[in-house]
Amino acid sequence: MFTLAHLNTPPPESMKSQVLQRVVDYLGDISPVSLTPSNPLYQLYQYVVGLEVHRYLDSMDGAQAGKPELIMALDAYDPARLLGFALYLPYVDDPEACALVYLAVQASHRRQGIGRAMVEAMIARSPHAEVACVAGKVPYFEALGFLPLAARGPQVVMNTRSQASDGVVAVQDLEPIFQSKEVRQIHSYLVQQHGRKAMSEAEKQRDRLLDQLARQADHLIQTYSAGKHLH
Repeated sequence: MFTLAHLNTPPPESMKSQVLQRVVDYLGDISPVSLTPSNPLYQLYQYVVGLEVHRYLDSMDGAQAGKPELIMALDAYDPARLLGFALYLPYVDDPEACALVYLAVQASHRRQGIGRAMVEAMIARSPHAEVACVAGKVPYFEALGFLPLAARGPQVVMNTRSQASDGVVAVQDLEPIFQSKEVRQIHSYLVQQHGRKAMSEAEKQRDRLLDQLARQADHLIQTYSAGKHLH
């Protein structure tokens, strides 16, 4: 059993740390770079995506348009325990539209309708919803009422309507995180730990994975478009 809480101001510290822990635990699920823990770059991406989510949560504090909103699924018997979260961005100039950025449910509580309930709560507020996901997740979001619209790099862009919103969304810029001193330090630590050759191989593996995901996304959109024309 779970209850949902909707926040448009930063969550309390205890919840914030649980959200960030879910990001670290389920990075392969929620990041467009679906690396596995066996890839030495995995730790780097855990830090980068964790910091990105941290910044989104911090930016909930303020009066700016388009600031992130958070839906939390809490254990009905122990409301201090987070079972899942959905982080989404309302469009700045389109009150009906939003973009789902991150969705995670604790592994032990999956297939219990938690993800669906959080997404439905988001759509109830912003019916013109968009999400970008890898091709393998498309059936999940189709079951929630999203349609594939286009391929964007390794991801398929899906929407609850047959076209995207014309509005703008305030996405975090990841470039400064990648350029940060902390990321450079983690990278050099990983090089020391695994050696240059292994790190170079890890980067090639990541790039091959992204290429493969991009091909899957393209193929899915082509197949979907062809199917649509037949009807």
